Amino acid sequence: MTAPRRPERPERVLDWLDEAAKRRAKAGLTRRLRPRPADARDLDLAGNDYLGLTRHPEVTAAAAEAARRWGAGATGSRLVTGTTEAHALLEAELAAFCGFEAALVFSSGYAANLAALTALAPAGTLLVSDAGNHASLIDGCRLARAATTVVPHAAPEAVADALAGHEGPAWGVTDGVFSVDGDAAPLAAWAEACRAHGAALLVDDAHGLGVVGPGGRGAVAGAGLAGAPDVVATVTLSKALGSQGGAVLGPARVIRQLVETARTMIFDTGLAPPAVAAALAALRLLRAEPAMAARALAATRTLHDRLTAAGLTARAPDAAVLSVRAPSPETAVAWAEDCRERGLRVGCFRPPSVPDGVSRLRLTARADLTPTQLDHAVTTVTATRP
Repeated sequence: MTAPRRPERPERVLDWLDEAAKRRAKAGLTRRLRPRPADARDLDLAGNDYLGLTRHPEVTAAAAEAARRWGAGATGSRLVTGTTEAHALLEAELAAFCGFEAALVFSSGYAANLAALTALAPAGTLLVSDAGNHASLIDGCRLARAATTVVPHAAPEAVADALAGHEGPAWGVTDGVFSVDGDAAPLAAWAEACRAHGAALLVDDAHGLGVVGPGGRGAVAGAGLAGAPDVVATVTLSKALGSQGGAVLGPARVIRQLVETARTMIFDTGLAPPAVAAALAALRLLRAEPAMAARALAATRTLHDRLTAAGLTARAPDAAVLSVRAPSPETAVAWAEDCRERGLRVGCFRPPSVPDGVSRLRLTARADLTPTQLDHAVTTVTATRP
């Protein structure tokens, strides 16, 4: 009989964490939390507040009123006490705005993607996933009981090849607008490939809602696929709508399936009522002023044109995300820090967050940017280039 392994000293059990941190530091991949003050004066082009609504007086007033009326939290899961009249109203108006039959709100866009994939892809299903998909879609595929095939980025012909010969249920899975370079997926071609092989289509439209499509209705609506019986979309409430949370949009029977089987619906606490009310107020502002979406796009294109004219490398944006390539992870970090010291906050994307291994500065434009702010952004990024 083998003797039991002698336990290590308690103070040494987690020493591997220090070694892992050293390896990340050596590779230039150390990450740090940077708490920002409420009265920060720097220009924020790092967040995803695409329409500039997170501080809009109507949005914040709606959140405050909901907190007074419903309380600060949802108090339970959606199936217990976590569904208020406000949740139902947001779901109805969001579905109608985006052109779908029904919607279901979750505590985050991440939770919405996990719900959709795990509840809609039982054993025997094939998931065909774009290589550039967001981590929440990747994790949803991993958690589902389905088989997953990853295809090259934005390659609908590879989707058709992956689906060919599969006999059971299948889904194509893609972002509508990809979060790294801001490029739009060829959704019409994806839908055609899926339909040719009897597959449905799931689109994460987190970066499309409020920015692209008619009146900011998203990439799915822009491709003419909203409301189709074989298309499901997920969105976030934390980007263009300036709040918190996520939602799944689709046929009513899809929403019924999620309510009855999705673990992030059944076991997670519902989205807090103040966030629900803020998202609803922002949605109504967008519906009343659809030109906000066009202004966000125009600001992004202005940044792209001026930065590339200055000799920097950036892909032409399809939405409100603009990525400027950096020589290495280390120079990307230093570049972002230099921008911050000059009053400009930008994102810094490095491996493994980027699927192609190329480090970038990531700028997100807003509908409310002024010409002076655009000038400041361009001057700062170009003046601090590595």
